[in-house]
Amino acid sequence: MAPRANTTLRQRRLGAELRRMREQVGFGGSELGRLVGMSPAQVTQMEAGKIGISVERLRTIAATCMCVNEPLIAALSGIITEREKPGWWEEYRGTLSDDFIDVAEFEGQARRLTTYSMAFIPGLLQTGAYASAVFAQAVPPLPRHEVDLRTAFRMQRQRLVRSGATPYSAFIHEAALRMQFSGPAVLADQLDALIEDSGQSTISIRVVPFDVGTMPSSSENFTYAEGVIPELDTAQVDTSLGARIFDAPAHMARFRSLLARFESRALSEEETREFIGSIKKEMESKRE
Repeated sequence: MAPRANTTLRQRRLGAELRRMREQVGFGGSELGRLVGMSPAQVTQMEAGKIGISVERLRTIAATCMCVNEPLIAALSGIITEREKPGWWEEYRGTLSDDFIDVAEFEGQARRLTTYSMAFIPGLLQTGAYASAVFAQAVPPLPRHEVDLRTAFRMQRQRLVRSGATPYSAFIHEAALRMQFSGPAVLADQLDALIEDSGQSTISIRVVPFDVGTMPSSSENFTYAEGVIPELDTAQVDTSLGARIFDAPAHMARFRSLLARFESRALSEEETREFIGSIKKEMESKRE
């Protein structure tokens, strides 16, 4: 079987979990290959998501690696047997970078999404005007058609949470609520949209205000995606060089710890609506 030219996020995650199985029992790639009838090159390609395997092969590998986590094995079997049509994001492959495609797939496969945003309103809650203003701030500047393409892609991503298909929680730092990317008018409209979104039963929005005191946190905006089982939870972090995906147990424990602290210190949903409303009034007074 020829290696795949393009791998999906879930194919790479399957490979990563197989690599973890192998490493936890202390096998090298060559040793695992010898035990299950694969060449070292095939093991490497499998763990990179470049080639597929059958459910039978998965179970052979799991048994060889002494993995007795049946829920994990069943979840990985589900990835192998999926025969869904390509996600909507595949239409953009070749016109947007793989980072954009990975983020959309990451969100599309989640059972629940939680974000923390410090620099700007979370992408899944941005208005079109606000999103366009954010993309227009890129350095070096993007051509207008690139700004429009990225904005359209972001708006399409939002259907996931606005439809109620995926429960969504957003922790937003006060700094993000006050950042003006295109003046007070655009921000006021964005804040109004946040208040409206917060009324949906499947969307929770909570603000982390400046005056909570010391707030241990990540310096980056990040999204935590719950998988079909906790072992398949994943996190995505925004960086100046693009999106990074994390799935190592140590990283996931850190993100869970951060979210627990936000949960305990952020304003309630009702307090958040009032808080956002007060900033919205400030912005409206500035545009008059």
